[in-house]
Amino acid sequence: MRRPVAITIIAWLFILVGAAGLLKDWLPLLTDASRQLAKLKADGWADLGSAWITRMLAIVGGVGLLGGRNWARWLLVAWMVFHIGLSVLHSVPELLTHLVIFAPIGYLLFRPPAESFFRGETAGTG
Repeated sequence: MRRPVAITIIAWLFILVGAAGLLKDWLPLLTDASRQLAKLKADGWADLGSAWITRMLAIVGGVGLLGGRNWARWLLVAWMVFHIGLSVLHSVPELLTHLVIFAPIGYLLFRPPAESFFRGETAGTG
């Protein structure tokens, strides 16, 4: 079965978000941007490490979606729930923003065409 367009878009969205986050943090480490590097150091390596892991998980999940891996769908659902949980600790607007972004993504990941794709069913089979 062909990969649904929505799954392709979601996969690339997660890959790009994860890669952009890593690039945003890593570029100052590779350049001589002392103000950015100072901010990275101020954030603390422990916080950065956990942020880098979640960004890498977004990339892994996106690549897994492109490959039709069901575990990747669940990884990204867990990733979204984690971010919604973090939003609860920040502000109501941030929480609402994450809910507005993640609700349609969650819906698209579990629609019948996506279910069939992740089960490896061919068109016309039940």
